[in-house]
Amino acid sequence: MNISREIAQKLLEINAVSIRNTDQLFTWASGIRSPIYCDNRLTMGYSEIREKIAQGFVEIIKEHYPQTEIIVGTATAGIPHAAWVAQKMNLPMAYVRSSAKDHGKKNQIEGVIHEGQKAVVIEDLISTGGSSMATVQALRSFGVEVIGVLGIFTYGFKDAEELFQREGISWHTLTNYQTLLSVAVETGRLQREEKGLLQMWSENPYIFTNQSYDETKFLAK
Repeated sequence: MNISREIAQKLLEINAVSIRNTDQLFTWASGIRSPIYCDNRLTMGYSEIREKIAQGFVEIIKEHYPQTEIIVGTATAGIPHAAWVAQKMNLPMAYVRSSAKDHGKKNQIEGVIHEGQKAVVIEDLISTGGSSMATVQALRSFGVEVIGVLGIFTYGFKDAEELFQREGISWHTLTNYQTLLSVAVETGRLQREEKGLLQMWSENPYIFTNQSYDETKFLAK
């Protein structure tokens, strides 16, 4: 089993993935209304899974970003994974807040970090890419060179792909939405109606946010 399918299966096994019908949709911080929620923070509670994730990140960094000088976590869910990766690679680690503190030194970037360093950013998941890009911009404003963004999981939104491409950011994830759906169906964790709903939403993630819809048109055949 490749790592993408293995991570997807582990997320399902620990119930990190929640699915709701259309009258009980999740509302994300971005405002998107979704029938699915992936809570990768639960992986912290399972040593085998977090080790698999950390090693997966290490292998990507060694292959694609061997010049990495510092690992940076996004607040808050990316922080522990960044710490585990930095420890395994014997590299310094920092993290970036969503905004500067309103007290003390009023830092947005925490840790020892230097202008000109080459950084890889660690996220727990990537949806629209907005939180990742906010971290990238904070680091760039400090003079840090961000050479890549990594995440455990991506929903595969075009918004993220276009944003990273526009900003010249290379990115990778350990697993993705389509792999998650495939594994969920194969293991019997998705019902026919749920599969159709999730596929519909993946094709237009704003469909429940912006407009009415006819759910019966999208049920799996």
